[in-house]
Amino acid sequence: MAPIQYIVEGGHRLSGSIEPSGNKNSALPIIAAALLTEHPVTLENVPRIRDTETLVELIRSVGASAEWTARNTLHIHAKSIRAADLDPELCVRIRASILLAGPLLARCGEVMLPPPGGDVIGRRRLDTHVLALEQLGAKVTATDRLEFRAPKLAGADVFLDEPSVTATENALVAAVAAEGVTYLRNAASEPHVQDLANFLVALGAKIEGIGTNTMTIHGAATLGEASYRIQPDHIEVGSLIGLAAVTRSPLRITRAGVEHLRSIRMGFERLGIVCRIEGDDLIVPSNQTLKIQDDFGGHVPKLEDQPWPAFPADLMSIAIVTATQCEGVILMFEKMFESRMFFVDKLIAMGARIVLCDPHRAIIAGPSRLRGAPMTSPDIRAGMAMLLAAVCAEGTSTINNADQIERGYERIEERLNALGAKIKRVPERKS
Repeated sequence: MAPIQYIVEGGHRLSGSIEPSGNKNSALPIIAAALLTEHPVTLENVPRIRDTETLVELIRSVGASAEWTARNTLHIHAKSIRAADLDPELCVRIRASILLAGPLLARCGEVMLPPPGGDVIGRRRLDTHVLALEQLGAKVTATDRLEFRAPKLAGADVFLDEPSVTATENALVAAVAAEGVTYLRNAASEPHVQDLANFLVALGAKIEGIGTNTMTIHGAATLGEASYRIQPDHIEVGSLIGLAAVTRSPLRITRAGVEHLRSIRMGFERLGIVCRIEGDDLIVPSNQTLKIQDDFGGHVPKLEDQPWPAFPADLMSIAIVTATQCEGVILMFEKMFESRMFFVDKLIAMGARIVLCDPHRAIIAGPSRLRGAPMTSPDIRAGMAMLLAAVCAEGTSTINNADQIERGYERIEERLNALGAKIKRVPERKS
């Protein structure tokens, strides 16, 4: 497959309406969880991106049928599946391959997983997955791959050693199939975890405490068929707010899932960007102050990520680029991944005034005029942040390794060009 490149002509104002795609981080665990039931499952609003396409290939490899019946509608039927060795090449493409541990353990009693891949944003431990599944009755051995075995899963009082999203999802899926009651404590509660839980309820699971950090799962549930619509991607909505701000453009983000945007809106308000809600649409007006709000007493403010419902880690890269176009000084504190901030050297080369204090903290002083530059996307979110920088910069930028952006954002260059951006994809899309 040829590497993908974006050539971006910056400096164009945007306008119009755009609807966010379905949440990638909901779609992946829900596609995996569809293996729990032997009945048909129809999923709507599934983003057609690299990661979902790869996971579809993986579930087909264990015997499930999976067909796209419309552009964003996926029909899955796991009537009979086998715990075959999963393709290492497919697993290394996406970290979400770890999400197959829970459902395959539940259906087959065993699963062998090659090491999962994904973004290069620092170490991403698998210990929490192992600890949770062991407490539910699995035996786990690690060699050149992870082997999970459990002839029978049993409900347990499970305390996660960190509120890991994917470990919460694996434990939740396994607990639905386990005999007895499971208490899942210190669980992640992000919108995509809630989406998975609501999908499992649609299948017939009994789950209490959805949206909180303690869930009670009554297993083993009798699961049937279901049709379910994936919720909009709040991270894409946040990316679009940043895009509107840096280009000083009016945007209407339709069907934005506004109930999950409180912390995101609060974070952008700290940068002087105020949105308003109309029904389920989010409006970003063009007349933003773009003035960073000092802390009480005139102190330098800080924007930091924390577990949900606080400001999400996946939007820190976007917030950093947005801050370069705002008046004032702010400290950005990324707590979760020790390599996520290393992309700021590309922004500095474009003219941004940023001091990288350490792998987790950066001071941004703005506004700065960005100039077009060549750059390479290291991960999904930094890639999208670079795209924002390129769209608002003077001159032309080239983004290499844009495959990374397309792992998380569906046909993003087409959708932004429809708003007035000038992004050329190389090679051009065939369809």
